[in-house]
Amino acid sequence: MSDFTLSVCAEMVFLDLPFIERVRRIHQLGFGVEIWDWTQKDIEALVQTGARFTSMTGYISGNLHDEDAIGQLLDSAQESLQVAQRLNCPVLNLHGTGLDHRGLPVRPVATASGAMWLQAYQTLQSLAVLGERAGRVFTLENLNTAVDHPGTPFARAEETLALVSAVDSPFVKMNLDLYHAQIGEGNLCELIRRSAAHIGEIQVADVPGRCEPGSGEINYPAIARTLREINYQGVVALEGWASGDPEPALQAFRAAFA
Repeated sequence: MSDFTLSVCAEMVFLDLPFIERVRRIHQLGFGVEIWDWTQKDIEALVQTGARFTSMTGYISGNLHDEDAIGQLLDSAQESLQVAQRLNCPVLNLHGTGLDHRGLPVRPVATASGAMWLQAYQTLQSLAVLGERAGRVFTLENLNTAVDHPGTPFARAEETLALVSAVDSPFVKMNLDLYHAQIGEGNLCELIRRSAAHIGEIQVADVPGRCEPGSGEINYPAIARTLREINYQGVVALEGWASGDPEPALQAFRAAFA
């Protein structure tokens, strides 16, 4: 049995099933469940599945760094916290900026200015206050800009680490996505060690293809050993596609972290 909590993103597996049935199937297989945009979901139906929700998107619109968009982000984070309470979901996920349905930034940024960094830091401080009041954690996810999310500011894991460590709150942590980090930065085991004190969740998928561990180049058993070395006992979530049938893909995910 794994000493990690293993979870699966319901947006990316069992795609032939209605969404609620995907959640039920993941839950039946013994995994936690993660979801993205909650505004498109039947929240009461999700509650009735009995699934353990480990993470959900923590905002609807807005971003961390534009004065006219920060208010949108904070207001929608408040709404998201209410939904998280209904789902008993402890973690709400954020990105460096709002993303559209294709995963592209609503407001692309070539280079983040110093003023943008300062605004992002101050916005995360405000989110830490909201998280503390609600007893929930906001995580800032690193993304890759080479393949999936070009134009996203604060995308590299080194950048999310810089922001989260500056805020220095137990209610704002990193969502360290190793698929994105492998594409953008590499040296994953050392990245995990450097980030250890600030990790709120680990997300995984293999490279290339963004499928389950074992389908690509990342040595996930070595990743699991590194996580144990730093005494990480939190959530490891598969945010990836199945390379074939979903159930064997989820078995491979479980085996990589056994």
